Amino acid sequence: MNRLNPVRGWHRAWLALALVCGGMASTALAAEKHSMVTAPDGVQLAVQESGNPAGPAIVFIHGLLGSRLNWEQQVAGPDLQRYRLITYDMRGHGLSGKPDDAAAYRDGGRHADDLAAVLKATGARRPVLVGWSLGGAVMSNYLAKYGDANVGALVYVDGVVELNAALITAHPEVYAGMASDDLKTHLDAVRTFLSLCFHAQPDHATFERLLANAAMASWTMTKATPSMSVHAAQSLPKVRVPLLALYGARDVLVNTQPSLARLRELNPRMQAKVYDNAGHAPFLEEAQRFNRDLAAFVEAVPAQ
Repeated sequence: MNRLNPVRGWHRAWLALALVCGGMASTALAAEKHSMVTAPDGVQLAVQESGNPAGPAIVFIHGLLGSRLNWEQQVAGPDLQRYRLITYDMRGHGLSGKPDDAAAYRDGGRHADDLAAVLKATGARRPVLVGWSLGGAVMSNYLAKYGDANVGALVYVDGVVELNAALITAHPEVYAGMASDDLKTHLDAVRTFLSLCFHAQPDHATFERLLANAAMASWTMTKATPSMSVHAAQSLPKVRVPLLALYGARDVLVNTQPSLARLRELNPRMQAKVYDNAGHAPFLEEAQRFNRDLAAFVEAVPAQ
């Protein structure tokens, strides 16, 4: 009698299961598109797309020490799957290029060029731009250089309006530590900075993933960013597309009410929502509410 070796039988069963699971994983990943886009100065930018490729486009721009991983609750959120969801890693972050020249980060125009390159490469038609923290400054710089003709609407999420003491909460030891050349000092400061992003701290696995992601960021970028040029005063008064500011009331990195007041001063048409129990990252701390609010705003944007 030709009996099946139990070890071989187990191996074959495991292999079959792996092939099935692998096929499922491949199917899931097939809906997500990854590409590299070249900025005008040659920096390579990692771009990702998911959701409905035929839907209205939303482009997410992360903040300091972040990456596309910041937006996982949006990319996976059921309320947003009908949209074309585009994320990218800013220069100096994630899987994008990390120039050694500080000027590559201080010049806000280069960040504007990066966003313009992403929009051109993806062919996104009048997308809604969503900028978190430093991503808000990137949007303002884009508007200063390119205007809003190719933009459908703008969402500032605890956005950096201007880099000054009136709008940015002082954490001198943290920022000095992040700029330190000492590895332990730098990493400890990065951990502290990340924890300051949240009033309601994320689960352990999420925090550790975001911490590892933050540690990948360019040290040159981290040192140069506090002196980055931001042109909100030149750009926002000219904006005619819909504007929304979503801020956490318990933000300890950006001064919420002064920032909202400055945004309204620059453009009185700015709508605002404040999440009473969220800190600097309402899109993660109150993801479902954020996704619903974002979807409602996108649906209200006039069709072009």
